[in-house]
Amino acid sequence: MKRYLFLIGILILSAGVILTHSFVVAATTQPQRVSSVTSDRIALDEGVNNENNFFASLPVLTKQESRAKNRRKAFDRLIESVSAARIIELNFTWDTNSPLFPTNTPYSISLLARHTQTFGTVSGGIGFATDKMDFSGQHGAPTIDAIGHISNNLKLFGDIDAATSESDLGLTKLGVEAYPKEQFVNRAVLLDVARFKGVETLAAGQEITVADLEATARAEGVEIQSGDSVLIRTGYGKFFNTEPTKFSEPLPGPGEAAARWLAKKKVFLVGDDQLVFEVLPATGTVFPVHRTLIADNGIYIVENLNLEELSQALAQEGVYEFPLVLNPPRIRGATGAAVNSFAILPR
Repeated sequence: MKRYLFLIGILILSAGVILTHSFVVAATTQPQRVSSVTSDRIALDEGVNNENNFFASLPVLTKQESRAKNRRKAFDRLIESVSAARIIELNFTWDTNSPLFPTNTPYSISLLARHTQTFGTVSGGIGFATDKMDFSGQHGAPTIDAIGHISNNLKLFGDIDAATSESDLGLTKLGVEAYPKEQFVNRAVLLDVARFKGVETLAAGQEITVADLEATARAEGVEIQSGDSVLIRTGYGKFFNTEPTKFSEPLPGPGEAAARWLAKKKVFLVGDDQLVFEVLPATGTVFPVHRTLIADNGIYIVENLNLEELSQALAQEGVYEFPLVLNPPRIRGATGAAVNSFAILPR
């Protein structure tokens, strides 16, 4: 063994001598001049013959280029990950027949210009269509309520005076445009109360209690965390397009005690699959859930979500937590807005 080590040592030493001699010869026969040195790279003088220069033949990346390359790899990994995900849409296709709370004016849509009208008005054969849509606070579609939508004794959330926070052009404070971009993607939990109770839908006018929420969370193995989005399934989503008249009173939904429980958990947003996210008719005060969640605690409410496919998917997975993507349009002063949202699940 010592003999082999000795021979290896001799070979390494010889290689070092040869390499040293080669570099000395190269240095004496072909001098190099360094024209500039920067913090990012060494720039060789144009007079150097790069064909015979070993270092010049190597690809040299600046620090900035190296960082960009690493970031591109990170973006590629992100795109690959998102592309591999299963997207479950939480929206209904809605129209003039869709359910609407009776205090709101009906939704309508009409064409202002038609292709048959605009064809030939400009050269090139192009035609176009434009439309006009009338909403009533967007409260009827899959909808998000702005925090300025509800007041309690003329006070908005944060003790803001409601009377001085509104104008003919909409809310001047806490409109839907105030929704924070940091929450466009958020951790969400589905409390599938109807599935937990073993029914297709909860009964009309059935109150969802604190005990219902706690038992459902326990059965699903989930824990509600501060800042979560919590979606509650009553099963009523199955009626949105087929029997919209069922969205009139009475409706199943959370009661006031359940709203206080959610507020105590410090959730960011709640949503369900019926018209108002509370049991109707309510006992005691009018819309106690909205007042507790929005006006008193600044918690967003989303209504009329399509939770049927999500319910099936999560039940098959046995996991009830997921990323929720929800991005309301930035409409200044709006009390609410129709909203598109979706859940991201692994395939």
